[in-house]
Amino acid sequence: MAAPPTRPPEKFLTIAEMMNISDAEARRRMEMLEFGHDDEARLRAVSDLAERYATDVIDAIYRHLLHFPEMQAFFPTRELLERVKGQQREYFLRLTQGNYDMGYVENRLSIGAIHERINLPMKFYLAMYNFYLREVGNRLMDEYRDDPKQALETLLSLMKLTFFDMELAIDTYIDARERTIRALQQEAIRELSTPVLPFRQGMLLLPIIGQIDSPRARQLTEHLLESIRTNRAKVVVIDITGVATVDSRVANHLVQTIDAARLMGAHVIVSGISPVIALTMVTLGIDLGRVVTVGDMQSGIERAESLLQEAGDEGEGPAEA
Repeated sequence: MAAPPTRPPEKFLTIAEMMNISDAEARRRMEMLEFGHDDEARLRAVSDLAERYATDVIDAIYRHLLHFPEMQAFFPTRELLERVKGQQREYFLRLTQGNYDMGYVENRLSIGAIHERINLPMKFYLAMYNFYLREVGNRLMDEYRDDPKQALETLLSLMKLTFFDMELAIDTYIDARERTIRALQQEAIRELSTPVLPFRQGMLLLPIIGQIDSPRARQLTEHLLESIRTNRAKVVVIDITGVATVDSRVANHLVQTIDAARLMGAHVIVSGISPVIALTMVTLGIDLGRVVTVGDMQSGIERAESLLQEAGDEGEGPAEA
């Protein structure tokens, strides 16, 4: 009997793909920096030299940077410092090994992402490259003392590639910051778009604007129930005029929210149900039998005022409508 077909594993996006850096984009960046085949050949030609000077250059870089207390905080132990120096050595050696393809790009982006994740300030990253280029420049001048033109051309080729690396690293910092800002903005929008407003004693208004997904629906419920308890509310008007569509999960969550509010002693009125949402709920078979609905927020407020007045006359909570 043949084995059932297996589902192919889902493809995880690479850092480059998440940042929309394609092979064509990488080549375009190198073209803008005037980095070509001659530059690659020059860097390959000094690969053995790079192996010889790598450790001394890395030691010099960290001796310089560790004069700054802010940098020292990243290396609390000697073991960690030595491990990072070894990784940094491999990072710089890769500059002279050629084959600057998407594998190279992905490697540089991943290192930039690690630096951003540990909150390494960009100023230290740039200072490291500045120091590296100066140290390597001196060694190239010594190596090609009889051919200073070759030394300069090699150094310029290395500068082009390091600027390419710096572009990628800066992109990872910017991308991470933008993601963080977007997340904070979305959280702020969710808070602002579902405000529970004390309208008067005993009455709350909850105007909902925009798309409701399941996480936002849960947040809405938690916020509403907390406000009912804090304000000792007896009536809540939930206005969904600003909601274009809902799915079955959100519709059911809305009904559950109303039931939960009712258990806390508050009467809920839903206003502003659009024809599209009404039809969706009916089609999905959502039970609206115990949900009190009115056409708009003003009607909802008037209905709530009436219920509160009845409660005041009777000396108890609002009666079920």
